[in-house]
Amino acid sequence: MNAAQSPSIAGQARPAGAVSAHQTPDPAKPARVPLLDVRDLHLQFQTRTGVARVLDGVSLHVDRGETLGIVGESGSGKSVLFLALLGILEANARVTAGSASFGGFDLLGSSEAERSSVRGRELAMVFQNPRAALNPIRRVGHQIEDVLLRHTATPRHALQARAIDALRRVQIADPEARYHAYPFELSGGQCQRVMIAMALACEPALLIADEPTTGLDVTTQAAIMALIARIARESGMATILVTHDLGLAGAHCDRIAVMHAGHLVETAPAAELFARPRHPYTARLLASTPYGARSIESLVSVPGQLPDLTRTDLSPCRFSERCDRVLPACAGALVTRDMGEGHHVACHNPC
Repeated sequence: MNAAQSPSIAGQARPAGAVSAHQTPDPAKPARVPLLDVRDLHLQFQTRTGVARVLDGVSLHVDRGETLGIVGESGSGKSVLFLALLGILEANARVTAGSASFGGFDLLGSSEAERSSVRGRELAMVFQNPRAALNPIRRVGHQIEDVLLRHTATPRHALQARAIDALRRVQIADPEARYHAYPFELSGGQCQRVMIAMALACEPALLIADEPTTGLDVTTQAAIMALIARIARESGMATILVTHDLGLAGAHCDRIAVMHAGHLVETAPAAELFARPRHPYTARLLASTPYGARSIESLVSVPGQLPDLTRTDLSPCRFSERCDRVLPACAGALVTRDMGEGHHVACHNPC
């Protein structure tokens, strides 16, 4: 959430450097228009045991050319957020409130036909499990051609050459031979590169990389992240890195947004977040991560577990039952504080 969206905090002094929600903007400074702008997004799933409110008032933005990291435990809502924006969730999912604009295009209010013309062309996603995402009985070169046929005016006689160029761009060895391969004939790292080639075939403005290094060895992880960073740098593409790995996000992202149980609890520039985490959940995540010079013996776990999102008695702060800084005020409405320097935290008692 940016400063202009931050609600004022009734009865409390705003932190030094905070920007009031009612502050008059400087007309000499043109308003920044984010590439992706998500505001107050609510999403629920109908389940056998009740309605699960999996996203609750999520707001975030991504600027052109920026790399934003989304971190949090499994089940915090990281992946489902972007599946919702792409319009590829299961039939039991429903967006109940909020808006999402991508380069001026209404992602939530548009028809499926309109969304599908943007999805894969201007807004692309690399999925967690490349072997599951790729068609196992179709050659990988033909799968890249499918994207080109759907979203570009490439003539059929030129499709193979463009598909091979896409494989070469992601540094697959012998791309002419790999064009004819099936996914089961490739390694995990090669399948991930094929997925990236498909996602980048139309030169999107925004790439969503959902756990792009899961299941890969350390050397391949580094190569994949270096590849995405190089292409983003060369093309000016914005990137969203969805990951549970704080170290990976810290090494590759300009800003980091932390999610917990469907809430976005903290956003900050990467260096600022690591140096001064303000939400108790973020501090706990960092304390459980062996980054920098931390020893294994110094690591501590995050207490408790994610709450059941079908509960009707969930606290406005869904971390409060796990938090050692909880106050009576935490039973009130969740608010977002502007801590200055692009740092925002949704907490009544920040660290």
